[in-house]
Amino acid sequence: MLDGVHFYNQTLKKSVAVFGTIFNNLKIVRSGTGETRVPLAYGPKSKFLARIKQDSSLEDQKLAIKLPRMSFEITSIDRDTTSALNKTNVKLFDIPGTELSKKVLRQSVPYKLGLQLNILAKTQDEALQIFEQILPTFVPEYTVAIKDMDGEGNSVDAPITLTSTSFEDDYEGDFSNRRTIVYSLDFEMKIRFTGRVVSKPVIRAVTADLYNNSTEASAVEPVDRVKTELGSEDDTPDDFTTNTTFGFDDE
Repeated sequence: MLDGVHFYNQTLKKSVAVFGTIFNNLKIVRSGTGETRVPLAYGPKSKFLARIKQDSSLEDQKLAIKLPRMSFEITSIDRDTTSALNKTNVKLFDIPGTELSKKVLRQSVPYKLGLQLNILAKTQDEALQIFEQILPTFVPEYTVAIKDMDGEGNSVDAPITLTSTSFEDDYEGDFSNRRTIVYSLDFEMKIRFTGRVVSKPVIRAVTADLYNNSTEASAVEPVDRVKTELGSEDDTPDDFTTNTTFGFDDE
């Protein structure tokens, strides 16, 4: 509810961080130099290509951006209507130190998060080394568990699906310009957005009136009253005692 009370579950931030963690330890092998870790950063592909083009004019190439490298970015956020659940559902969580109240969390809202991973390299061999390390992991789906996504202390499985791949050889101009080979991989990640957690008291007593509708006169007044309550103030919400007597008019 938009009641002016601030909350921030960091759902999108956690999702993007988890996605980047999957690809932050890829390596390539160059002849004579051994293994080299491929750097990864969040940002649009266009900015990295602009930086590479700008670095081509630098006299000291030690200051130029190094290739290969990878970048990733959010491309879309869409409502996932196929995974929607009943909006009246709630989840209850214990509050340490009290048994008279519970934390209440309303049903989360499913969304599909579009992400794009870009592999930038100056040779085909380096680009293909990274590309082929990624593809076997997604067949076409890879599932990761994200903590506290759907309530405190809960882990939610977030499927990440590889939806498409594309290739681009961005080489223009004369031989003095740097060549950049780009492989783009598009992913879809299913996430859930939740609202703020509120505290509500536990229901300790329930009273229900029972009616006998067999006759018009008996339907006016309750035949019996059923009351379910806690046995004592020291009882927990699970320790219920019920005294019930059913009385109906004899026909």
